[in-house]
Amino acid sequence: MSDLTPLARRFLESCKEAGILAATAESCTGGLIIAHLTDIPGSSAMVDCGFVTYSNEAKMAMIGVAEETLAAHGAVSRETALEMASGALARSRAGIALSVTGIAGPDGGSAEKPVGLVWFGVAVSGREPFAEKRIFDNRGRDFIRNETVRTALELGVAALSKD
Repeated sequence: MSDLTPLARRFLESCKEAGILAATAESCTGGLIIAHLTDIPGSSAMVDCGFVTYSNEAKMAMIGVAEETLAAHGAVSRETALEMASGALARSRAGIALSVTGIAGPDGGSAEKPVGLVWFGVAVSGREPFAEKRIFDNRGRDFIRNETVRTALELGVAALSKD
């Protein structure tokens, strides 16, 4: 059991209470969010699918991120996170989709987009999707990815508690 298991359970319980399935669109986490969810027995009742869209090509082909968005803003951007979440929602049976795109390091960062920068997208059926940005301390790739999973699940729980 991971230290994220209680939070993953809480997110799944929120989905169950709302009567919806969940989907993810993951880049920098490479499927860790969906893995934490599906590690929990019975999660198939609340999880539809997870899209691992590491490359720009996968983002475009699998979840419909626009080439123009990637060209204008880059993969690690508010706009891409929003399109990832909306695309995952549209291409699944889910009522909520969580997306993450960021720079987990150890390289790939810049002054404008440092290692630790992650954009999160949340799309809930019938609502405007929203995005949030975090810059995690550069304490290693594992730390950044785990904090990304934690934050995505927290945003999902918060989104489902708004009513």
